[in-house]
Amino acid sequence: MNDKLHFLAKTADILIKELDAYELVNELKAIIKTYINLKDMNIYVFDPNTSTLRNYAQNWCVIDEVLQCDLKDTIYHAYEEIHGNDFVINNKAFKLPQTIGEISFKLQSLFMPIVKNGMVFGIIELVFEEDTSVNMEDLFLMKILGTQVSLKLQNIVLNEQSQINVEFHDSMKNIAKIIETQYEINYIVPLIGEMLDRFISDHLIYVFLKQGEEFSLVWPKACNDERVFDVLKQLDNDYGYILTNDDKIGAFPLVTEDEITGCIVARSMIEKLSKRDIDYLEQLTRQAAATINRANTYSTILQYATLDALTNLNNRRQFETRLGQEISITKRQNNPLCAMMVDIDFFKKVNDTYGHAAGDEVLRTVASIIKEQLRESDIPARYGGEEFAVLLPFTKIEEAQIVGERLRSAVEARPVKVDDVEIAVTISMGLAEYNRVETGEELFERADKALYEAKKNGRNQVQVNN
Repeated sequence: MNDKLHFLAKTADILIKELDAYELVNELKAIIKTYINLKDMNIYVFDPNTSTLRNYAQNWCVIDEVLQCDLKDTIYHAYEEIHGNDFVINNKAFKLPQTIGEISFKLQSLFMPIVKNGMVFGIIELVFEEDTSVNMEDLFLMKILGTQVSLKLQNIVLNEQSQINVEFHDSMKNIAKIIETQYEINYIVPLIGEMLDRFISDHLIYVFLKQGEEFSLVWPKACNDERVFDVLKQLDNDYGYILTNDDKIGAFPLVTEDEITGCIVARSMIEKLSKRDIDYLEQLTRQAAATINRANTYSTILQYATLDALTNLNNRRQFETRLGQEISITKRQNNPLCAMMVDIDFFKKVNDTYGHAAGDEVLRTVASIIKEQLRESDIPARYGGEEFAVLLPFTKIEEAQIVGERLRSAVEARPVKVDDVEIAVTISMGLAEYNRVETGEELFERADKALYEAKKNGRNQVQVNN
């Protein structure tokens, strides 16, 4: 009796530890081996979304994908037989009697139910060494063990589902919040793609926008699976999602004002898209479509404005107008003119690490420093995303280098404080001087090439295109 109590106490000690799935199963296996000739132990949890059993210790992998047919059939048979019974012993259902008798068994395998509110939601498999015998006391002990493990797994599964629900609502909220500070489609669609990809981490996510009658991939940069493009061709005005025959690719249309304006595609490499995945993707797609629609509306309103809403610098449209004017003045008066392209280093990492609110604060801070370091006659603008463009009238390239270095140093010296965290920020910069035969667009293309060189050479520096 003392051995049995000691065994149950050691088991309880294991179950109250904070262990990952692999560690939990291995520690249970080790303690059971001290009591009986155990060869192996597995825990399988039923997934109602896919109607499959998943191996708890092996990252919830579906056993259909990894086990040979006879082993898989044995486990599914045990799962069916365990309902209404205490065990499946050597592939036969068994119910414990009311009293402990002197019966003993030769064991090869034993399955125990994992139960929640009287319902079986998984099984524990014990595989024994040859010629292992157990008596009725051992079976009653195994039933207590099964009850303890059931309670542990109930909490784990509940906590994981709660975490998924929290992450889902966070994703919905974050997609909706993008429009508060961003309205450029080419900027917000990749953000939406990244948010979806983080939440639906088991599948690859692609975001397409419709241009005319064709879908153009916006995020990520490439898709090499022709089936993705084939499923896009099947979208019609019913606005419903489409699945491939194997249920591994789903296309979820982005619908705004009764028109399909884009599509989010989820592609699984291994498992089918579950009902839960589909439900989440439908809701996230609707939220993304609403956000994109609001961004388009806001962008239309702002196209006649002159200032960027977040940084209070010139917006790109106003900057292009001023660029044309300054080129004309420079040609007429034969004055020097320089162009500056500025990019915040590792800005995506700031968003990923601290959130998009922190990214917005970095943008505002850098814009503020740019205004502080420039003259009244200089023309700064938010060019798009984390890029800034600056026109420096009456400025030669040597003078522009001095301005650029001063600006670079000022940004580096002022970390951005967000919620008691100081974020170190640096910028890379490209400069070019107008040569009087090029267009304004060509001038900034040269400045952009210099910016590329600055980033390629290690960032946090100024490069000149001559």
